[in-house]
Amino acid sequence: MKSFKVLVILFLISFSNAQSNEVLAFINSLNENQLKKTALSFDDLSRETWHFLPATMYKRHGIALYDLDETQKTYAFNLLKHHLSNVGYLKAKKIIELERYLGELSGDKVFRDPEKYYIAIYGNPKIDTLWSWSFEGHHISLNFTISNEKISASPRFMGTNPAEIKEGTQKGERVLQKEEDLAFELMNSMDEEQKSKAIFNSIAFPDILTFNKSKVEPLENEGIKAKNLNEEQKAILTELIKEYLLTIPKELAKERYRAIRISEFDDIQFAWAGSTNKSKGYYYRIQGDTFLIEFDNTQNNANHVHTVWRDFNDDFGRNLIKEHYQNASHHKKH
Repeated sequence: MKSFKVLVILFLISFSNAQSNEVLAFINSLNENQLKKTALSFDDLSRETWHFLPATMYKRHGIALYDLDETQKTYAFNLLKHHLSNVGYLKAKKIIELERYLGELSGDKVFRDPEKYYIAIYGNPKIDTLWSWSFEGHHISLNFTISNEKISASPRFMGTNPAEIKEGTQKGERVLQKEEDLAFELMNSMDEEQKSKAIFNSIAFPDILTFNKSKVEPLENEGIKAKNLNEEQKAILTELIKEYLLTIPKELAKERYRAIRISEFDDIQFAWAGSTNKSKGYYYRIQGDTFLIEFDNTQNNANHVHTVWRDFNDDFGRNLIKEHYQNASHHKKH
C-alpha cells in the first residue's frame, strides 16, 4: 500500500510539473491585450459559473480560439491535452469538430463556429500554488483546479449533436458511443424485477436535471443499487463509470475510481427514465455518495446527447481549496 501511495504521489508531482510547463508556455505566448482577456482573479465570480450552450447564446469569460494565432492555439491545446487523457482529448476535439459539421450542414457558420471555445485562467500560475483554468464552449465545459501537485477536474460536461452522424463521409460516427452502449447493455441484462427498480420514470427529462448549476446536491434516491446487481452487471456498471473517468489522465482516474470502489460502490444507484429503445428519448444517472453522472438523449429525436460528471464536494476544487487554506493557516501558526 505504501509503495502504491508513493507511486501516485510521484505521478502527481510529475504531472503537475508537466501541466505547469504547458500553462506557462501558453501564458508567455500571449500579448498584453490577450492576457487581459485570459487572466482573471482567482476570486472572480465567473470561476464557478459554466454552461454548455453555444457561445453566441451564452457569453464566456476568457479568450476565444479565434483570438489566438496558430502557435498560441497549439499551446492552448497542449494545455488541454495535459489535463485530459488521450481518450478525453480525442473526445473533446471531435466535439469541437461537430460544430464545423453542423455549420456546414446548416449553412450558419457564425452560430456554429469551432473557434468559439474559450480559455480562462484564474490566479497566477507563475507565482501562485493555487490556481484554476477552464476550457468551454458549445457542448464542452472542463474545469480544473490545481493546488501544488493536486488536481480537481469537475464539473466535466461533454455533449454531442448529433449523437450519431446519419449521413456524409462521417456517417456512423458516435463520439460518446460507450456512454450510451454500456448503459443499454446494463439495462438489457436486467430481469424484470431489476428493471422495475431501475426505471423510476416512464418519460425522459428534456435535459440533465442539474443543468448548469454551480453547486449540486444529491438527487432523489432512485434506481437500483449496485449491491443488487449480479457480478456480470456490476462489471458493466464498473466499465460505464470508468468510461467517464477515462476523460482525465489515467493515474488520476485510477485513484478516483479506487476511492469510489472502497467507500461507496455497493450503494451506487443506477436510475433510468424514458424509453429502453435507442430510437426514443431516454435518461440515466449514476449516483454515489460523492459523485453524480447524468446522461440525457432526448433532443433532436433522441440524437443529441448531454453528459456531466459532478463531485458534490469538490466541483471547482472546493475540497482542494479548503485543504489548501487549512494547510496555509497551519503553516502560519508554526
